[in-house]
Amino acid sequence: MTTREFDGVQLERVREFVWEIPQENGMGVPARVLASEALLEQIGDDKTLRQLKNAAHLPGMTGHAICMPDGHQGYGFPVGGVGATDAETGCISPGAVGYDINCGVRMMTTSLTYDDVRGREEELVEALFANVASGLGGGGVIDGDMDTVEAILERGVDWAVEAGWAVHDDLEHCEDEGRRPDADPGAVSQKAKDRGKNQLGSLGSGNHFLEIQRVTDVYRDDVADAYGLEPDRIVVLIHCGSRGLGHQTCTDYLRKIEKRHGDVLADLPDKELAAAPAGSELAKDYYGAMCACINFAWVNRQLIMHRTRQVFERVFDRSWEEMGMSLLYDVAHNIVKKERHRVDNEKRELYVHRKGATRAFPAGHPEVPAAYRDVGQPIIIPGSMGAGSYVLRGGDESMERTFGSTAHGAGRLMSRTQAKQEFWGETVQDELRDQNHVYVKAQSGATVAEEAPGVYKDVDEVVRVSDALGIGDRVARTYPVCNIKG
Repeated sequence: MTTREFDGVQLERVREFVWEIPQENGMGVPARVLASEALLEQIGDDKTLRQLKNAAHLPGMTGHAICMPDGHQGYGFPVGGVGATDAETGCISPGAVGYDINCGVRMMTTSLTYDDVRGREEELVEALFANVASGLGGGGVIDGDMDTVEAILERGVDWAVEAGWAVHDDLEHCEDEGRRPDADPGAVSQKAKDRGKNQLGSLGSGNHFLEIQRVTDVYRDDVADAYGLEPDRIVVLIHCGSRGLGHQTCTDYLRKIEKRHGDVLADLPDKELAAAPAGSELAKDYYGAMCACINFAWVNRQLIMHRTRQVFERVFDRSWEEMGMSLLYDVAHNIVKKERHRVDNEKRELYVHRKGATRAFPAGHPEVPAAYRDVGQPIIIPGSMGAGSYVLRGGDESMERTFGSTAHGAGRLMSRTQAKQEFWGETVQDELRDQNHVYVKAQSGATVAEEAPGVYKDVDEVVRVSDALGIGDRVARTYPVCNIKG
């Protein structure tokens, strides 16, 4: 058995692409890293492994604390982390969800081909940038009043359908049909609502983006056909979350839990893992508030998609219906959900925390939308601006190995500060346009530098590991055409 060590953390190779950190020193369960040798070297280069060990201390953890192939250092709980706690004897940890609640991705398919877009990239990227708000602060597709915010927090995409910002088909192709029924708008603070009301339909900053892509490769014809993907077709990928509303909600509950459940915190190695015991008032309140933020984020992406359809209509002088602009899927990757999984040969109700990890339910699972139940849930894995992204489907091994989860992207290699020291935004933009034929527009050169292709891990390698382990199977690969970001 191969043994590796990084910064005092020892790992043992269990099988190909599976590395285990043995249970010790207060860990409730062992921890596992799903990675190739090359990815493990990168994961071991920051505090990811130490944070994964720390996460295994959370009360009621079951199975293993898991790090996906795209894992990297986060706040307390690693990005790319999955942890399932017992719904009765365990806990809920806001830090194991993250500050950007329901940061996630949605992909829209079209009947357009690359030839339809070629030569119009600059026109398209300028129009999108002018019509879809990005960057820090306010601005969005709609100016929300407090009644609108309350309705969105309660009803999610169902509100958007009624208000004319979505069609019923959109709702049917969103995780949970775009609504978490456990949402409790009353558990979201007024400060959080105030931060969110002027950001409805906006990308925000950081790694959030709207990208026009073309399908370059198809690996599973039958699944790709069910997803509406074929070579050379244009698709649209949207990546953003719940903006200031979700960030404020996480902050609010971390502070509340620190004060009320200091006894739990005292037994944890990192205060960013602050957790509320399952069944406690704060656990219930946080779960309700988080579900409301999830609804908000789904509507946020829906509004951006609606505006994108309008931009395409103006640029191509056709209705979005004529261009076949249909939602393929929308899936969250910062979330905790109450789910039933088999642990030690019995079905148990668990709080499955996914932070920078994507739900990956296989074919036949009742929670997979009816349109995809025969082939498996779509999974969307963004790469970088200079690399491909992937569409996967939930693998047959995901329920057994990862609580129905896989990676959520390429995963960062370097911090934003380091990226700005090593890359110059305007140079990155020029090289992407001249060498890769990718057109990028952002609020600043610094934003482009922070998101330069060299900042990220090899998405091909991340997906190779997911596919080999059977937790997320490759379906198709896409490549950027143009991209807007904050």
